[in-house]
This record gives sequence, C-alpha cells and structure tokens, in this order.
Amino acid sequence: MTKRTLLGMLTPSSNTVLEPVTAAMLSGLPDVTAHFGRFRVTEISLSPAALGQFDDAPFLDAARLLADARLDVIGWNGTSAGWLGFDADERLCAAIRDETGIAACTSMLALNEILETTGRKRIALVTPYLDEVQAAMVANYRAAGFDVVAEQHLNDRGNFSFSEVTEAQIAAMCRVVAAAKPDAIAIICTNMRGAPVAEAMERELGIPIYDTISTVVWKALRLTGVDTRRVAGWGSLFRELHG
Repeated sequence: MTKRTLLGMLTPSSNTVLEPVTAAMLSGLPDVTAHFGRFRVTEISLSPAALGQFDDAPFLDAARLLADARLDVIGWNGTSAGWLGFDADERLCAAIRDETGIAACTSMLALNEILETTGRKRIALVTPYLDEVQAAMVANYRAAGFDVVAEQHLNDRGNFSFSEVTEAQIAAMCRVVAAAKPDAIAIICTNMRGAPVAEAMERELGIPIYDTISTVVWKALRLTGVDTRRVAGWGSLFRELHG
C-alpha cells in the first residue's frame, strides 16, 4: 500500500470555505488527505465572548479527536493570532504537541515564516474583519517588525458571512492594496476565497499573494516531507519555498 500522509486541520465551526478549498488544493496528491475537526466559532470581534472562543480547551478537545486518526500533523486553519498576538499560536502548537505527540502548525505562524524567509517586510493586508480587529492585526504586524503599507477590510463580524465574499470582491481588494507596491499581499481569513484567486492575481499584479488557507497547507506539507511543488495552480508560494 502507498504510504499515506494525513493532515489534520482544526476548523472553526461556522467555516464553509477551508474544507473544500483544502481538498481542491490537495486533489493532485492522491497520497495526501486532509481531515477536519471543528470547534465553535461564530463571531470575530474583540468582545470577551468572541475572544473566549479561542481559549486552548476547545482547540485541545478537537485535537484529541483528530489524533485518533493517527495524523502526521495537526494545523490550526485559522487566523485568531492575528489579533490575539502571534505568541498565542506558539503556545497552542506547544500544547497540541504535548497533548497528542503530533507535530503542529498554524496559518499565521506559517505566513510569518514565509514573510521572514523571503525578506518581504513591506506588506499589505486583505481581510473581511471589523475595524477594531483589523487595527489590532496591523499593530501586531508592526510590532513584529513589518511595515504594513496598505490594507483593505470589510468591517464584518462574520464568521459565516465571510464565506459569502466573492472572488471578484477579493480580487478588487488586492488591486487596491497593490497600488502601494508592497513586497507581498496577505489575504488573512480561512473562511474567504482568497486561495482560488491567488495564482491569477499574482500574474496580474506581479506581487506574491499569500492566503492563509494556503500557508497552513504549505507548512503541513513541509513538516511531513511532501514536496510542495506538487501543489499546482495555487500561487507561487508552493513553487518558491519548496522541499
């Protein structure tokens, strides 16, 4: 039997985009499959109730169930560290590894690794989030040494509604921020269809585009030794940083 690579993805309960997009991204890799564990996330804001959705306990409950499938890696396919602080994801990865013995990664830590590795410090952010969430994210990136030269957001508290943002809307937002000539554009939200537009928008704009569904898949593949160049048609990320 061909060796299988099993990728686990922790998934917000109201998300309807990341699962089909991840499956499509991996469709050319018959030996690699993604498996999803949900926990409750229904609103993205800075209210105490919304922030409480991202406490460690729900993550770890879902991770324990995923671990029953003997996965090779568990990824947090979400972006909460963007406004909570990147150290939240570092702690989460450590907790998942301690709890399950399985390697862990996240969308946001993978994005930051990509930006650091490529030296792309002048960045633009495209998101659906509320003003206050976007402001916190911009502040966190600036504190981490990045120059946020442009941003676009939809001032939406979501989370389900993020899935209704069209690819045309996302492309238009990318065109707006591209005017600032950033080193890279980050589409940050795993319930928004940024990954399917990345390849075409990179050709149009001549700027690397990193979507947060793509970044966690990229990192999960690297952690499991799968050549990311096998993922075709989903942006330069998979060709540029491979191995």
